[in-house]
Amino acid sequence: MSDRPLPPKRRLMLLRHAKSDWPEGVADHRRPLAERGRRTAPVIGAYMAEHGLVPDLAIVSTARRAQETWEIVSEALPVSVAARDAVGIYEVAAPAILKVIRDVEPWVSCLLLVGHNPGMAELALLLAGGGEDLPRLREKFPTAGLAVIDFDVGKWSDVAPRKGRLVRFVTPRLLDAK
Repeated sequence: MSDRPLPPKRRLMLLRHAKSDWPEGVADHRRPLAERGRRTAPVIGAYMAEHGLVPDLAIVSTARRAQETWEIVSEALPVSVAARDAVGIYEVAAPAILKVIRDVEPWVSCLLLVGHNPGMAELALLLAGGGEDLPRLREKFPTAGLAVIDFDVGKWSDVAPRKGRLVRFVTPRLLDAK
């Protein structure tokens, strides 16, 4: 008998889009990634691939900077991942994003959301009931930050506040330090 913990029944990964640019005259929804974002997104993608953090499904905000982040991150993953665009995670608070999560199909055991702050940070703090990286997450959820939260629930509709465990929180700056 192994002492290794059983894999979580549901894993939620929250990825804040990489650093965006602020070109004059461009609406918020159409803002592209900045050069720094184009450098950090592949770092997070490589980290995800190296650590087996490959989602079954990615739900991506319709904002250009989130779409570009996902495009770059997904190129680093070892397999093609089903993805769906969702306006429901653009410029909304945590409870609205939680509704999107609760509607995810049962075949998905590992879900990635690519979205924005303050929604991503609010959601991570709402759902994580514990975890060693929680103090760092409370400080700041920077661009291209990735929070991984595990739940011992059988279906996404059972995901609830403070029922998850933050198993890791990585940022491009933290990965540069390694």
